[in-house]
Order: sequence, then C-alpha cells, then structure tokens
Amino acid sequence: MANAIDAMRTSESRLLTISASALADRVVVRVRDSGPGIPLALSERLFEPFFTTKAPGEGLGLGLVISSHIVREFGGTLRSVPSANGAMFEFDVARG
Repeated sequence: MANAIDAMRTSESRLLTISASALADRVVVRVRDSGPGIPLALSERLFEPFFTTKAPGEGLGLGLVISSHIVREFGGTLRSVPSANGAMFEFDVARG
C-alpha cells in the first residue's frame, strides 16, 4: 500500500482499492492503484533485492522482497498482475 500511495503522488486521480475474495481453500487479496502503472520491462525485476523505480534516496528496493517473503511464510504467493490502468498486486493465502 505504501508503494501505491507513493506511485499516486503525482496522479490527478488517486484511488487505492483493496479487495479480497475466497477461491476454494484460498483467499486472494488484491491491491490496485490509479498511479502510472509498471512498465512491462520492469515488472520482471520487481522482486529483486535493491531494485527500485524510486528516485535515489527515496527507497531501498526491499519492500516487495520482504512482503513476498512474509506472504511465502504463510504459504502464499505475492505477484504483480498486468493492469491497463495503474498497478495491481495480489497475494493468496490459505483460508483459516
């Protein structure tokens, strides 16, 4: 969510949407923003340690790596989802 808020800083329209849905024995959580989105060429590197699209001094490039690790510890997967507008990430975890 922090990345989404940062990405929307210069957008005219700022909308952050969080949704959850149950699928069989999993819950899928989606976070979508109305920012500029993520170029396809960069999406392959999003989960690399120290990779960031932020200006120098504004980010370490560890947030998605750490978030991905936390989700994985709960048996899920964090991923970037291609989106026509803005950026979208989703993760799934087992239903409790």
